[in-house]
Amino acid sequence: MLSLHSDRRSETDQRHAQILDAPARFDPKAKTVSIAGRTIRIGGPLPKLKENERFIAYTLTVCPYCYRLLPAVIFERGGKVYIKRSCPEHGTIEELYFGDAQIYKRFMKYEEEGTGVTAYVKLEAPCPFNCGLCPRHKNHTALANLVVTNRCDLSCWYCFFYAEKMGYVYEPTLEQIRMMIRQYAKEGVVMSVQITGGEPTLRPDLPEIIKLLKEEGVRHIQLNTHGITFARLWFEKGPETAVEYAKKLREAGLNTVYMSFDGVTPRTNPKNHWEVPYTLEVFRRAGVTSVVLVPTVIKGINTHELGAIIKFAAKHMDVIRGVNYQPVSLTGRMRKEEREKYRVTIPDVLKLIEEQTDGQIPADAWFPIPVAAKFAYFLEALSGELKICMANHPACGSATYVFVERDADGLPKRFIPITEFFDVEGFIEYMEQKTGELRAAREGRLSGFKHKLKIASIIKDLPKFVDREKLPKDLNITKLLANVFIKRNYEALGELHYRMLFLGNMHFMDPYNYDVERVMRCNIHYLSPDGRIIPFCTYNVFTTFTATISLGSTEYQLKNT
Repeated sequence: MLSLHSDRRSETDQRHAQILDAPARFDPKAKTVSIAGRTIRIGGPLPKLKENERFIAYTLTVCPYCYRLLPAVIFERGGKVYIKRSCPEHGTIEELYFGDAQIYKRFMKYEEEGTGVTAYVKLEAPCPFNCGLCPRHKNHTALANLVVTNRCDLSCWYCFFYAEKMGYVYEPTLEQIRMMIRQYAKEGVVMSVQITGGEPTLRPDLPEIIKLLKEEGVRHIQLNTHGITFARLWFEKGPETAVEYAKKLREAGLNTVYMSFDGVTPRTNPKNHWEVPYTLEVFRRAGVTSVVLVPTVIKGINTHELGAIIKFAAKHMDVIRGVNYQPVSLTGRMRKEEREKYRVTIPDVLKLIEEQTDGQIPADAWFPIPVAAKFAYFLEALSGELKICMANHPACGSATYVFVERDADGLPKRFIPITEFFDVEGFIEYMEQKTGELRAAREGRLSGFKHKLKIASIIKDLPKFVDREKLPKDLNITKLLANVFIKRNYEALGELHYRMLFLGNMHFMDPYNYDVERVMRCNIHYLSPDGRIIPFCTYNVFTTFTATISLGSTEYQLKNT
């Protein structure tokens, strides 16, 4: 077992302050990339479209079988969006990219350029083999995944990351974790960390890890968990012990629990169906009031319960803040027929939710994640400081908020999406206009008094976007937004997050639908023990490469399984 000593930490930090070598080497003559002991070819023919296929865009992708980097075309056919490539060795490979072309076009209207990144590695190979982050990357880290273990007491077949798959057990020491967080801090942005695995609660020092993150200045800490540990403590050691453990995590600095929850029946959610009620009760008693349910959506397995999951969340809004759906990523070798059996995309999820909520939450109530970037630029223009900017590719994710109307017994009666009483599209256009005006005013060195007048005029305009006849009687959205503009930060959004139910979608890629343009815009990244910061869809799709990078480092704890 290898651990870092305190007298070596400054040396480690000093080394990581330098730009690191890229994990791959590009040979321009041979047109190959060498990475993790493997040689990958670069380039291939441009795929041709058929008469019934309409061109949308060119991009780069990989062959899912040999990882050859290939040109690809994104196109529309039959009202859906596909990605196609032609590998000289494995032929033409086509995959569903986005299940509704109209929703794709609407989302792409909100495309936003990122702010660029602090580069950690030299530019020595083409994307995605040069991670990370390299100078080509377009977005800073908005959420850093910190893997504290790859051990798990479950073996879900669709999981990205577990010890049986990796072939070894990885658990960084506290000092190694500190180094990774300090490396992240060099980006100069507000730090938000998700503690993940494996199953993080298998580490007995989890409270100490959370305290360490707080000490290092991490603003938001969330725990990615199956939640079973809390229920197990309830039964094996008593409710008091379970509640005390959850309190210990909260008091250490935990903000949010990101809990796996695939359905409302034992058939759709066999992993933790019976434990969840006890786990939620533990959180309730411990004062853990920010839980997000995370269903992995698999066609034919749990797609019929997407609406029911929202109803379940609405019943427990004293502790549950939202639901974030994750359409399954199909890693490993799968025949096209098998992929089609399980494949589901973001538009499919939106339309199923509309259907299963009797139209109360329509597909057009959702907006792509880059809308958050427009909001960030607006807050930057107000405050003079850009704290976080989520300029992902529009196909990566979407979100909305819904107000839950209740009956006399307090049970959910109706879902009212924010778009029903607030002109979101109009407000986005307004923000873009005012962002330009505020930036121009700042460049002209507008006085503090005049700047306050600008903010006051914006607050005065807010009621224009509110339909008071449809506004829920218990919700003053004008006041909530005004508070955001007065405080000029994201923390002020907290009250909105507690008054409404957040709904989100994040579709992480796999080798079949891989789009290099998307990964270049990624802002959900992994912290690596060798000092690199790696985009989610590089880290989890190319596990052979990322594991080899980690194994090549001598500065982390490695245990044999």
